[in-house]
Amino acid sequence: MKVMVFVKATADSEAGAMPTAELLNDMMAYNEELMKAGIIKGGDGLQPSSKGVRIRFSGKNRTVTAGPFAETNELVAGYWLWEVKDMDEAIAWAKRCPNPMFSDSDLELRPIIGPEFFADLMTHELQATYDEMQKKV
Repeated sequence: MKVMVFVKATADSEAGAMPTAELLNDMMAYNEELMKAGIIKGGDGLQPSSKGVRIRFSGKNRTVTAGPFAETNELVAGYWLWEVKDMDEAIAWAKRCPNPMFSDSDLELRPIIGPEFFADLMTHELQATYDEMQKKV
């Protein structure tokens, strides 16, 4: 199963605080463990929401709003994409993660919805298109 792991933002990450050399070394060592185990498929840190935008969809209308955005605890400061056997394995790996922030922080783990979740809607053509896209990605 694929799992998206969100590193939730904090006031420090939203202020653009960079990690210490020690934290960076700890996180790189953790990422190496994930890589050796064949779990990590991607991941990076994100710049503060002040550097981002949101696009709101309302029917055919699109509204662009520049950051920063309120509610720091709802923002994402980084992410990993993992492939694990089940959620228990993902939780076990997440519990081994060094605290990615200077203060208390959270990781949010969410299973990814793959084409198997759309079995009733997935035609042979849609499946072929999906498979071709996955090869290119």
